[in-house]
Amino acid sequence: MTENFNITGMGCSACSSKIQEKLNNTEGVKRAEVNLLTASMIVDFDEKKVTCDNIINIVEKLGYGASLKKNDYGEDFSDNSKILKDRFIFSLLFLIPLMYISMGSMLGFWLPKILSGKENALNFAIVQLVLCLPVVIINKKFYKNGVSSLIKMSPNMDTLIAVGSGASFIYGVFAVFRILYGIKVSDFELVMSYHSNLYFETAAMIPTLITLGKYLEELSKGKTKDAINKIMNLSPKKAILFVGGEEKEVETDKIKVSDIVVIKPGMSIPCDGKVIFGTTSIDESMLTGESIPVEKNIGDNVNTATVNVSGYIRVIAEKVGENTTFSEIVKLIEEASAKKAPISKLADKVSGIFVPIVMGIALFTFIIWIILGADFETAFSFGICVLVISCPCALGLATPVAVMVGTGKGAENGILIKSGEALETSHQINTVVFDKTGTITEGEPKVTDVFGDEKLLEVALALEENSEHPISKAVVEYAKNRVKNKVATESFENIEGFGVKAQIEEKLCYAVSRKFAIKNKIDISKFDKEFEKLSDEGKTVVYIIKENIALGVIAVADTVKDSAKNAIEKLNRMKIDVVMLTGDNEIVAKTIAKKVGIKKFIAGVLPQDKEKEIQKLIDNGKIVAMVGDGINDAPALARANVGIAMGQGTDVAIESADVVIMRKDLVSVPNSIKLSKYVMRNIKQNLFWAFFYNIIGIPIAAGVFYNSLDLKLSPMIGAFAMSISSLFVVTNALRIKNIRL
Repeated sequence: MTENFNITGMGCSACSSKIQEKLNNTEGVKRAEVNLLTASMIVDFDEKKVTCDNIINIVEKLGYGASLKKNDYGEDFSDNSKILKDRFIFSLLFLIPLMYISMGSMLGFWLPKILSGKENALNFAIVQLVLCLPVVIINKKFYKNGVSSLIKMSPNMDTLIAVGSGASFIYGVFAVFRILYGIKVSDFELVMSYHSNLYFETAAMIPTLITLGKYLEELSKGKTKDAINKIMNLSPKKAILFVGGEEKEVETDKIKVSDIVVIKPGMSIPCDGKVIFGTTSIDESMLTGESIPVEKNIGDNVNTATVNVSGYIRVIAEKVGENTTFSEIVKLIEEASAKKAPISKLADKVSGIFVPIVMGIALFTFIIWIILGADFETAFSFGICVLVISCPCALGLATPVAVMVGTGKGAENGILIKSGEALETSHQINTVVFDKTGTITEGEPKVTDVFGDEKLLEVALALEENSEHPISKAVVEYAKNRVKNKVATESFENIEGFGVKAQIEEKLCYAVSRKFAIKNKIDISKFDKEFEKLSDEGKTVVYIIKENIALGVIAVADTVKDSAKNAIEKLNRMKIDVVMLTGDNEIVAKTIAKKVGIKKFIAGVLPQDKEKEIQKLIDNGKIVAMVGDGINDAPALARANVGIAMGQGTDVAIESADVVIMRKDLVSVPNSIKLSKYVMRNIKQNLFWAFFYNIIGIPIAAGVFYNSLDLKLSPMIGAFAMSISSLFVVTNALRIKNIRL
């Protein structure tokens, strides 16, 4: 089974990597993926070997919190951001006077006499200690988590902060005692040497700046949830049931299958169901991305969270709660954010070993400077700076924040991406294979051409409205608004495999195929040219005959979607090969391919062979996306590198796909690839800057350029730079929201 968990206490990607590695090495756990950004974890496990409680206990033993995730998909970051904001403000209240006192003496600022001069050095030090101590206490979480992780031999970002700030604080306390001793023995040279190197301002500044960075980071994380929150806000909390002829308002979660729900103009629909009373227009933009409302009549389906624009309707509930299309969409977005893209594994591996390496570099830096003859304070400062500048937050955020913003942007445009892996693979696609029926075409036959007598449609309507055949339905749909005088039929009869016949105004009439007409020696030569032309276009031709005289012909075909040609043109401009698969004959396939601009097609493919055709392309080194909508497309969708299902297709096809297109517009296919390319470019930018920052920052912090260029960073500047690097990565990822698809 698969479960989602909330995880608390993670500070950086080293934390998420540690939890993930531990669980993936646990017997019974098939797959565990931890997302630092959403503070969540998805675990696929064998419930016979391991339970949810076992998983929670494993996480807690590592020093973190875990709990089963409830269905509150729009997770609120406001509480956490408020805590961080309060911590920063309170820290700042003590830090400002501390900085004034500690730095003011060096910069010549006015200080009270009680804090000035060598005779007041102890007062000067104790006041700084008193101001620093509340900051340490307010930010005790860093020290608690950091020391705990260090004891468990799994250091993380909090460990770097705890060691850097804690060492500064302990050194400051040690300096206070040295000053006290110097005063006691009247060694004022000793007193003044410690007077200017207390490090209390560093001990307080580091956690304060990190908290500011965390707060800004948390605000940015909240913004990445916008897409989900926008969707969640469309879901109504109340609904109106129609019970015993009366309307009754209830909570949405009280709706049961088969309940009759009233939806008035302006209301959001609270369940998936079927219209049983009234007509209206429904705004389905949250579901499909389409801005134009869709007409709904009795028998039409409606979906949760779409909006009733105009009429009064009653709907019978068919899917409620977690089973609705709306809930499935939110789950898809959440799971896509939780599932890691392969590129993130690189960052995870680096982050997992990064912290202990940094601690080693910091210690090595301190020792080398001592060996080179530097005083203790200088060596100590370089070592602390290496610790605080190197926190791997930016590395940990580089991928998940971009994936989350990308999947959210896709959802806004009716493109549901099921996983980070699908998002990453999509940018490499060089071949797109389209199923024909229902994907490139509408999937329903429609009348395309009519040739013949003015009585043609009148007779055709009378004959075909008695039949349930799809071709008959197409003729009726076309003729019903064009025929003024309807005529009655008698002795109606289906001619199996050929058409229909009936008595109309006491005359025998037919709607039949050419084969039937020739077999029964009916003269249809009058329309041979039309038949030849229509057949070459792959259309089905129906002859309308009255008393053995051909009144004319009606051509029926599965029409091409309006967006198909535009979508193919976009893919061609992107240098992506396009292939069409169809079970239809060569003539039909050629006609459709020519209309939409597809140069390569494979006709006469049996449903079970579609998967084999996809495999052939993959074997030839192609990165293949398969676009389909039917049950027979499911194996091919699963076999392709990326399966793209049309949202109006079957549940099986959607389940087998990696990407679901919720609107009928095929342009969403190239748009999904474009989105993937943009997200991957953004991730690579984030990873580059995260790595580049550490490659440049650590040597400077360690003092490599101090002797030659006099270039030195204080621990405070190091802490500030680390916070800015994380903020840069998150802000860069948020740019994805601005792209136009």
